[in-house]
Amino acid sequence: MDQQPQSDADFLEPSVLLDETHYQEGYKNGYHDGLSSGKEEGRQVGLKMGFQVGEELGFYQGCLDVWASATRIDQNVFSARVRKNIEQLAALVSSYPLSDPENEQVQDVMEKIRLKFRVITATLGAKLEYEGRPASSKQDVEDL
Repeated sequence: MDQQPQSDADFLEPSVLLDETHYQEGYKNGYHDGLSSGKEEGRQVGLKMGFQVGEELGFYQGCLDVWASATRIDQNVFSARVRKNIEQLAALVSSYPLSDPENEQVQDVMEKIRLKFRVITATLGAKLEYEGRPASSKQDVEDL
């Protein structure tokens, strides 16, 4: 019987296979843990952002309600131009896709609402703004 010496590669093969098995098992466990914690973190961020959007839309709707009440009392309280802008703001607020948060146009609609609101308040000479919103959109990204 002639025994040939085992090569170093044959000697290390079980060790390499064991290392690969542990790596795959660790990856699988980490992936599943990350998936569940990522879903929870996403849920928390979604709740926070949803609350902020709802609060801001509620502010604009409240202003619209006050302006509508003022118009009911005195139809000439606002100029035709302001009334038209108020109607446009009301249409924008009602068109906001509340039940479709993945709609790609939510940011565009919100920016149009904010712009129209600023136009109205500037025309009225009122210093009125929603203070719950961060000063810049960069802050929104940093909060995430």
